[in-house]
Amino acid sequence: MTAADFHGKTELALMSSDVTMRETFIETVTAAMDTDPRIAVVTADISAGNFTEARSRHPERVVNVGIREQAMIGVTGGLALTGLRPVAHSYTPFLIERPFEQIKLDLGHQDVGAILVSIGASYDDPVWGRTHQAPGDVALIDTLPGWTIHVPGHQDEVRSLLTTALAGDDRVYLRLSTRRNARAYPTGAGFTPVRLGNKGVVVAVGPTLDAVLAATSTVDVTVLYTATVRPFDHAGLRDAVGSNANVVLVEPYLQGTSAHEVTTALADTPHRLLALGVGRDSEVRAYGTAEQHDAVHGLDPAGLHHSITRFVG
Repeated sequence: MTAADFHGKTELALMSSDVTMRETFIETVTAAMDTDPRIAVVTADISAGNFTEARSRHPERVVNVGIREQAMIGVTGGLALTGLRPVAHSYTPFLIERPFEQIKLDLGHQDVGAILVSIGASYDDPVWGRTHQAPGDVALIDTLPGWTIHVPGHQDEVRSLLTTALAGDDRVYLRLSTRRNARAYPTGAGFTPVRLGNKGVVVAVGPTLDAVLAATSTVDVTVLYTATVRPFDHAGLRDAVGSNANVVLVEPYLQGTSAHEVTTALADTPHRLLALGVGRDSEVRAYGTAEQHDAVHGLDPAGLHHSITRFVG
């Protein structure tokens, strides 16, 4: 089996579960290439076949470098230097972790804009094991200045966020997931209040919202939602907290990734913080399902309910 055959089978295996966000991304970029001559797409074998239509119409702006993830980001940086608006796409660990030095230097240090679009998130497709999991991706990008980070919870949010990103010139990380909430929410700047309560504030990021709502259905807390974690809405959190000094942060990636942002937002406000996310204290070596991984990390409704009620009292 060739590398291309392997990744083709990978995409077929994923089709039933990630068609929504990923296909929305592909359709949006393909359509935008017809009207915006700046937009280019760079892949490293994974998902290359999904841009066949775009390649047929714009062969000079659709580049597949093969299984060379560092080269993918290097080419992305080079295209940006020529004035194009490049979009690079792959599984999260192959897009963020493996070519991180190129992200730091070829994009950040050269101060050029690009859009990095990942799929697979923390453990969306655990059948492939740890090689295809990257719960530390947002924390890693967060070490670099000048990045906007989107974590949509619905395919309609992908379309809105991506359309805005394609029209810009900055550095954007768009983290797609095979998981999604039942409905889309506004994607403008700031938190969206979904539920109001008196015992604390729960911040739900991206596809964690439905689980948070289920977990807090009988808990007297405010629930805030966001699909954009950088820049972080400091003012929105301050306004929502008021005298509710209990803050719970629920993120679908490494636990505590945005804890420092909460601390910054509430620097002058006495508060307590509970950060929930993918655990840092042990390596999960089981395959299983994404839902089983949620349960291991306490990110399923039952686990969230237990943690949140113990915290807010």
